[in-house]
Amino acid sequence: MTHRGRQMTFLGALLGVGAGLGVLFFTGGLQDVQAVSPEVQPKPLSVPEVVAVTRPSVVTVMVRGVPSHPFQHAVPPGSGSGLVIDEKGYILTNNHLVEGTKTVVVGLPSGRLTPGRVVGRDFLLDLALIKIEAKELVAARLGRPSSLQIGETVVAIGNPFALKGGSTVTVGVVSALDRSILAPNGETLYDLIQTDAAINPGNSGGPLVDLSGRVVGLNVAVAPSAQAISYAIAIDAAYPSIQSMIVRGTVLRPDLGFIPVTVTPNIVASFNLDVDRGVLVAQVEPAKVAVEAGLQVGDVITAVDSREIFNMGDFWHALAGSDRERVQLTVYGRNGQFFASLPRTTPPQASR
Repeated sequence: MTHRGRQMTFLGALLGVGAGLGVLFFTGGLQDVQAVSPEVQPKPLSVPEVVAVTRPSVVTVMVRGVPSHPFQHAVPPGSGSGLVIDEKGYILTNNHLVEGTKTVVVGLPSGRLTPGRVVGRDFLLDLALIKIEAKELVAARLGRPSSLQIGETVVAIGNPFALKGGSTVTVGVVSALDRSILAPNGETLYDLIQTDAAINPGNSGGPLVDLSGRVVGLNVAVAPSAQAISYAIAIDAAYPSIQSMIVRGTVLRPDLGFIPVTVTPNIVASFNLDVDRGVLVAQVEPAKVAVEAGLQVGDVITAVDSREIFNMGDFWHALAGSDRERVQLTVYGRNGQFFASLPRTTPPQASR
């Protein structure tokens, strides 16, 4: 299957922009992810017990879009799910739900509505963090997806179609681990849990929970051309970004001395490129490692250590997964193909 053939459609695309996406709250605090050992598994709970533990952390998130251009129409109002991850009012959801929104309103399990504001985003992992001011919040307990086994029972909780009466519960099994899919925005999502639990518009951003009552994933996408194939972002992969968004309001990634941009058809036309996929080198900074490596504005990186890349998600994932002190880049420049070497670890910079 080709890279483009892996493309799946997000829950947001099923409803149209801004409608029916899910957001969930975590209960139990962020410390739980570090405290739980994969070797020590709590006694399995029944599905009703898992629901009783997790459901108080699930909320509804309602958004209304603001046009990014004065001639565009505002995004219509939509609703989804959310997960309380901290009793101080932090709620985790998907970035594609709140991206470009003007207002966010959170519906608590008690039925009360409260305003919220987006305080952090990670577009590469499709995560966003919302902050609300509310008392007596229940934080979700976080687990370790690394302890999951294929065939294990999991529970998905969310607010599909914004139905009255609170969140909806569906049950399935872990169908596969470590999946990757191509999102509609052209970026690749990695470290996904595949499940056959029924996921519908409004579940996006909601929790996927194991039978210990701990959240192991955040529901993010479905395969519309298939039956019972859904995906959740593994909490292990999301945890560093969550911490960074809480502390800094953004996510820090290695400073390579240039801004990487996913190559799109518009960029191909604008820069008159000879390649139609990869990462464009933009805004090269003097006296940084990119200049030392010979990179120039307009170059296109197509591989990292011989591993083909198609977008920024591929690029950052390849850098993070390399075990070498320096990585070799395959680059197409003005005079054809050449190779450049960059250190794998450099001082961090805030991602866009």
